[in-house]
Amino acid sequence: MQVLVRDNNVDQALRVLKKKLQREGIFREMRMREAFEKPSVKKAREKAEAISRQRKLARKQMQREGLLPAPKKRAAK
Repeated sequence: MQVLVRDNNVDQALRVLKKKLQREGIFREMRMREAFEKPSVKKAREKAEAISRQRKLARKQMQREGLLPAPKKRAAK
């Protein structure tokens, strides 16, 4: 992963790096690897994540078909 520092603006480069790491899921993976996760807990977590993904997919499909209202857009600051 590479981040360019422009005009010696390290703060902005750090923000960009953090955003990239967040998007890649690196922070989440680091948190998961800090301690041992029991196989039963891992199985339950993975099952819950799969259910969540399926619900999200179904919700987006229903929104595309017009069966559910589209989510409200955030107001620009």
